[in-house]
Amino acid sequence: MSFETILIEKKNDIGIITLNRPQKFNTFSAQLAGELNTALHQLDEDAGIRVVIIKGAGKVFSTGIDISEFHGKTSLERHQWLTLMDQMHLTIASMDKPVIAMVHGYAVANGAGLMAAADFAIVAEGTQIGTTAINVGLLCTGPIIPISYGLGKKKTLEMLLSGDMIDAKEAERLGLVNKVVPVEKLEEETFAFAQKLTAKSPVAIRMGKHFYYQMIDMPFRQRFTLNGEVMTRLSTTEDALEGINAFIEKRSPVWKGK
Repeated sequence: MSFETILIEKKNDIGIITLNRPQKFNTFSAQLAGELNTALHQLDEDAGIRVVIIKGAGKVFSTGIDISEFHGKTSLERHQWLTLMDQMHLTIASMDKPVIAMVHGYAVANGAGLMAAADFAIVAEGTQIGTTAINVGLLCTGPIIPISYGLGKKKTLEMLLSGDMIDAKEAERLGLVNKVVPVEKLEEETFAFAQKLTAKSPVAIRMGKHFYYQMIDMPFRQRFTLNGEVMTRLSTTEDALEGINAFIEKRSPVWKGK
């Protein structure tokens, strides 16, 4: 399938999606939102891909939703439009493959949401991050959902209701991103992190990711029930046996993904 607002490429077992509206600061149009979800599903179904990286073309990662599409919609049409903008959160959470956001410049509103929706985020020094819709009388209620998992009530509400930006280092301190690196090393560091994941058992990666997204919806005691079920299934896989044998035999494991 050909795309107009994103680019897809593959480097060995890593899939790369580039938001490609640099003249619009990679804002989310309906077309970009739809193409992003399609591309994510496409790479998740590709047996040759182990990890997905999302980045932005040009000077920024993404500065949110394209507000030129805001007007001229009925209530139903606006609801459908907003649902499409938030679909990436559910898509990424349902994927087998880990998704890494490679972030630079600005990650604002839906751009901050995409950074937070990703399973991991490697961010360039100096990047500015914010949920700024409050400044135009709206709210970043979609983006704040994944952001809130890393924050307490007060900081979550501060981000939602103040519209203030935070820099990459503050985001790292708050636990919103994994690593902050010099901008000239952003690609190198992101790929190094991706390769760390590709070196692990694909089965364990897949089950571990699904465990997390199931677990966060559960009460405390049910999480341990799920834990028992997941670990029992995982321990019967060929990769688990290979990993244990490799450890005992002091050699590198050869994963089969089974």
